[in-house]
Parts: sequence; C-alpha cells; structure tokens
Amino acid sequence: MPPLITRQEAVRLGEIEDHDAILALVERAWAARQEQFGDSTDMCSLVNAKSGGCAEDCGFCAQSRFAEAETPMHAMMEPEQILEHAKAAEAAGAHRFCMVTQGQGLSKRDFEKVLEGARLVAENTNLKRCASVGHMSVDRAKSLKAAGIQRVHHNVETAESYYPEVSSTVRYEGRLRTIQAVEEAGLETCVGGILNLGESREQRVEMAFELSKINPTSVPINLLNPRPGTKFGDRDYMDPWEVVKWIAIFRLVLPAALFRLCGGRVENLGELQPLAVKAGLNGVMMGNFLTTLNADPADDRAMFTDLGLNINRYADNGANPRPDNRSGWLDGETSNVVEDYLDNAGQAEAAGIKITTWDPAAQLRYAKKNKVPPRPDGAPNRWPGAEEAAEPAQLSGMPFGH
Repeated sequence: MPPLITRQEAVRLGEIEDHDAILALVERAWAARQEQFGDSTDMCSLVNAKSGGCAEDCGFCAQSRFAEAETPMHAMMEPEQILEHAKAAEAAGAHRFCMVTQGQGLSKRDFEKVLEGARLVAENTNLKRCASVGHMSVDRAKSLKAAGIQRVHHNVETAESYYPEVSSTVRYEGRLRTIQAVEEAGLETCVGGILNLGESREQRVEMAFELSKINPTSVPINLLNPRPGTKFGDRDYMDPWEVVKWIAIFRLVLPAALFRLCGGRVENLGELQPLAVKAGLNGVMMGNFLTTLNADPADDRAMFTDLGLNINRYADNGANPRPDNRSGWLDGETSNVVEDYLDNAGQAEAAGIKITTWDPAAQLRYAKKNKVPPRPDGAPNRWPGAEEAAEPAQLSGMPFGH
C-alpha cells in the first residue's frame, strides 16, 4: 500500500510543534490505522536468549565490546528455558513471542537451540513465533521457517544517510541482504529502527520512506534510552510530544504495516504512552526489554482496551491469519483463550504456566570490561555527566533486536 502522504508533506509535518496541531495529526493517523486494521492488535513479548560480548560497534548498545558500560551477559539459553519464557509471555497476554540473540550471527550449536526452542513454543503455546538472530542466509531463514518461526526481525536502525554514525562494523547493505533472504524464504519481515540517535528530522522522513520501499509486515519503533558509556550515552530523552508526532507520521507513510513501540517508550513518553497508541500503534513490546525494564503488562493491555481495541487471541497455535497481518481477515469475534490466566498467578500455575517473565535485573550478570578497544569510528564513549563518567550505571540496555 503506498504512503498516504508525500515525502515533502512528511518533512513539513515533522516541523510542527504546536500540541493542537499534533493532536490533529494523531486523529488523522488514528483514522488510517482503523481503516486498515479495525480494532485488532498485535502484542509482542521477547526473551533475551543470548546476551553480551558483541563484537560490533553499534553506538547505542552496551553489549558492544567497544562500549565502556558493563556488559550484561548470559550464555545461549536452553530450549526448555525459552519455552518457559514463552509461556509467561502468553500468560501476560502477548500474541507473539520473539527469541532474540546478540551479535550478527550464531554458531551452529546456538542456532540449533533457537530452532529447538521455536519447535517447543509452536508445540506448547498459542503464540505466533518470531526470531531476531542477526544476519542470515536464505538456508538459515528456511530452517527457521521449518521450525515454526513465522516472522524474522532485523532493523535498519536509522536512515541510510545517517547510518555511518550508528555503526561502522555492520554494513547497511548487509542488513538489506538479510531482509531479502528472509523474504526469499517465505517469512514475514519485521524491520524498524531507533529514533533520537542524533539524526535530523529530514533523516527520520528518509528512514520512513526507506522502510516503505522495504515494505515490511511489521515495524518496531525504538526510542533511544541512553546507556552511560556508549557513543550516545549523553543524549537527552526525546520530548514526548515529538515522539507522538513521529509515530503518526510513520503511520501515514506506512499505512499497511504493523507498528509496535519497543525500547525506551517508558522513559521517553511517560504519561503520553496512550496518546502514542492512538497515533497509530498496533501493539507494544510487552514485558521487559533485552536488558532494561518495562511497564506492567496489565497497564499495556489497558492502553489498548481503553481505546476500544481488541487484545484477545485465537486458539489456533498462531497458525491462522489474524487481523494483525496482511494475510487476511478471519470471520467472527476474537476469542480470549487465556483470559483466566491474565494477572492471576494462581490459576496460571495450576495450568502449568509459571509467571516468570524475562527479568534482566535478576537474570543477567554484569561483566566489567578491563580493556575496551577504541571505537573504529574514533568517537568517544559518553556519560550524562562527570559523576556518571566515573562510575558507569549497573543496568545497561539497548533497544529490541540486537
């Protein structure tokens, strides 16, 4: 579906700052969202299946070996651990579950654990299955599909013209090749990026139209949560009204894409999160993020139901198309297959579901870096102030999908 606004109009809309004008833009985006998706939603949850020690130099990420922040680490999870987190995500009301690993590729042994984890999730839950495991070939993408993965996530991160400021070791062209491999394997694509890395408003528009050309099924939007000791560690949060405005603009540029808000939404938006939903979101990343904490799932569900949106799921093992994708619509009313479990740990555990959502504060260990190599681009790592520079924060983090 083509954009509903031109590139020139998107640039003009990107300049507005008056709150009433932004509210009018939100209404326009809300109408576009309802036109395409009605009251359907697409709520996702993730598990950080392998963390820390990344060899790449992405400027937002504490897991990079070039960052001076302590690295959040754990080895590749066993398939049974992945399933445990998937069941917790299902009990929290997620429609889909994503297995995420650090770096730009997995060893054969670790990749096999992802495949087995995907099989277990497909066999034992009603969740749709996604994976975010770095660069991959068509053969690997086909292996994921055969194991039950339906969608693969791989971000472009930012506009192509700004990308050299974000990473020098991961090529933009390589990201596009992975996305093409995923499409060739017959999988849905999940492609988005991060706002507030220092890009201009024009470059945000550039990224939106680049995504429009890629035409992904799903677009995750991350908002930088600056990590002390990274290249972007001294940036301020975005103004929440600015965030709402850009969600609406992206919705109008990509009217048929599933939009979800992921990393940094709590810190950057605060009380304006419900307005961001109205600006065009299909869902949010429920539960915690890869290495940082998030909102309560009950609050997330309420943001959507308060707008009259349907957060229920089909009892189809995630196999049939829902109104949450472009494969088609199912007739009839959506059933709620886990209603008894939501916010009720007793009933959930009686049904064999252990409510232990991914908790980076408890399930990650932090490794000090005794020797940090200089960043390949020559840029320094930064902290919010001199005090933080002397003592980096304990809890490092990064947006979804790295």
